[in-house]
Amino acid sequence: MKAFVATTMPVRKPPLWRVRGTITPRQYWLLAAAGLVVPLLLWWLLATFGGVERVFLPAPQDVVTRIVTWWRDDNLAGDIGISVYRVVAGWALSALIALPLGLMIGSYRPVQALLEPLTDFIRYMPAVAFIPLCMLWVGIDEGSKISIIFIGTFFQMVLMVAEDVRRVPMAQIEAAQTMGATRTELIEKVILPSAKPALVDTLRVTMGWAWTYLVVAELVAANSGLGYAILKAQRFLQTDKIFAGIILIGAIGLVIDQCFRFAHRRAFPWLSARN
Repeated sequence: MKAFVATTMPVRKPPLWRVRGTITPRQYWLLAAAGLVVPLLLWWLLATFGGVERVFLPAPQDVVTRIVTWWRDDNLAGDIGISVYRVVAGWALSALIALPLGLMIGSYRPVQALLEPLTDFIRYMPAVAFIPLCMLWVGIDEGSKISIIFIGTFFQMVLMVAEDVRRVPMAQIEAAQTMGATRTELIEKVILPSAKPALVDTLRVTMGWAWTYLVVAELVAANSGLGYAILKAQRFLQTDKIFAGIILIGAIGLVIDQCFRFAHRRAFPWLSARN
């Protein structure tokens, strides 16, 4: 009887640097940790052995100490809370208006012709230049700070939403039209469901932009908030507090970004599996 010899081919791992290739979760988290730790280590080495004065470049431990004293003595929790409120309020107001407006611009050519050039024009105007007008229009209370964040994000958000809507394949729209779909049905049952993943990504990206306008917004007669604390620390050359404020803003933004990514994975699992 002829012996059956099973042959096994060696399984080759896919190359790590393949274009649009995949990596294992372990590789991902190792690289992510390295991406965070290496700059921190370089910062510590430069501050400790680089001969740079601490007033110009505080060491990481100085910044951590400042965060602890800020929390204990200067109401850091209150500063974080008011800054989060201002950013989320300005961004949410933008989203509330930009989503339907972008949907209309992306769906109907007459609306696009009427509003897109104007939106394109205004988005190049610096949000800082609107500070005097915001103070004049809505006063110096919370409304002016939220208005600056709104102006900084709204016009970009409208154009990104319109572009997301325009990326919906025309074949889907034509197929629905041949089956007799009305304009409302086209938007509700074809365009919106198809554009939803891109719209969530647009909201995530613009939330990051909203945080970049925080310091500008808290220029307006503020007496609290992370941006205000950074500006106040600048006057007294407290660079460790400036670093602490910047790092805290980055950390809060990272947490919000990860929440958006988690929601995107849960809402559209087929896209996560593909990517």
